[in-house]
Amino acid sequence: MSMIVVYDDAVHIPDGIGNLADFRHWMRSDEFPEAARICYLSGQVWVDMSKEQIFTHNQVKQEFNLVIGGLVKAERLGRYFPDGLYVTNDLANLASQPDGTFVSRQSLKSGRVRLVEGEKEGYLELAGSPDMVLEVVSASSVEKDTETLRDLYWRAGITEYWLVDARTDRLAFTILRHAAGGYAAARKQGGWIKSGVFDRRFRLTCGTDDAGNPEYGLSMR
Repeated sequence: MSMIVVYDDAVHIPDGIGNLADFRHWMRSDEFPEAARICYLSGQVWVDMSKEQIFTHNQVKQEFNLVIGGLVKAERLGRYFPDGLYVTNDLANLASQPDGTFVSRQSLKSGRVRLVEGEKEGYLELAGSPDMVLEVVSASSVEKDTETLRDLYWRAGITEYWLVDARTDRLAFTILRHAAGGYAAARKQGGWIKSGVFDRRFRLTCGTDDAGNPEYGLSMR
């Protein structure tokens, strides 16, 4: 039987979800909640019903969607998926919903990653080892993002894990590279970080808009 972590008792988790196959079956059913963020983390069902923060989470994701999504589309590098997509990996015993996911054309062609069709229509799942995933830390996901997923994404063979924490004045942006024994943080030079996946350097900054609210900028060269 799996351990269950629930942040809101409004979500009913069926009995008997003891492995990834059970979770997948529930995920594809009509009984699966639409209004919750639910992951399967190597034996643990993780549920988060907290509201998304606009400036420390939503707008950070949006900047990556615009820049990385635009880069991937312009240069036909593969596919960049915003949040909401389920990424599953049998080796890591994992089903998660990253804040962003990149899959190269080579990974799709080789079968390293495959799209999984839903039982009724369309594609609902990405199975395998993406080239890059992004997580933006929120108050309810600190341990999950910085510890649990760091280990599971590495075990899943994901080449780069991009991690952002915009909750304080000290904006933190890290690119973790897959290495023997775990992820290793790429070195920063003048605020720029090299991504081997995209063969570019990136820098994340935060200013303010006309109303004084945070405004993010992801630069690349």
